[in-house]
Amino acid sequence: MRKLNNVLKEIEEVINKIDQQHLDDVAFSLHRAKRIFVIGEGRSGLMAKSFAMRLMHLGATVFVVGETITPSITKNDLLVAVSGSGKTQQVVTVAQKSKQLGCSVIAVTTNPTSPLSEHATEVIHILAATKYRNENEAPSIQPLGSLFDQCAHVVFDTICLEYGQLNQVRHSDAFQQHSNLE
Repeated sequence: MRKLNNVLKEIEEVINKIDQQHLDDVAFSLHRAKRIFVIGEGRSGLMAKSFAMRLMHLGATVFVVGETITPSITKNDLLVAVSGSGKTQQVVTVAQKSKQLGCSVIAVTTNPTSPLSEHATEVIHILAATKYRNENEAPSIQPLGSLFDQCAHVVFDTICLEYGQLNQVRHSDAFQQHSNLE
């Protein structure tokens, strides 16, 4: 079998274990939030940033933690914290602080019993391989956390589909939010 087919098969096996209703519920939580903040480090951070960009296209007020223009988070806001292992220190610290401030925290991780999950009000469990190759993770031919990153991206885009429907955002509306400085 070609490598491309193997990668697609790995993604499909992980995605098939995720409950669509749970993703729809997360979209509704995002819909209700005043503002949305996202955090992740490394490649998980890139997935979080791509999610933030998609949410912005769909009309959300969204910020990436650590950027220079990111304001203070408040109890009416929601944090999406992404860490495959669930133990990335900066992500865990921000989730803990956000929860202390009264924010809802959605953790996106492979480990539902991780330090990140302990500080979350809701966990999206993506049963994919990370760089640690723990027993509870799906096997993968890919290096490091590639499978987690790919599946997180698909999960985030699926959430965005529901979020866009909840907000009645059409393609043409989203396109108007797309950068025009290119």
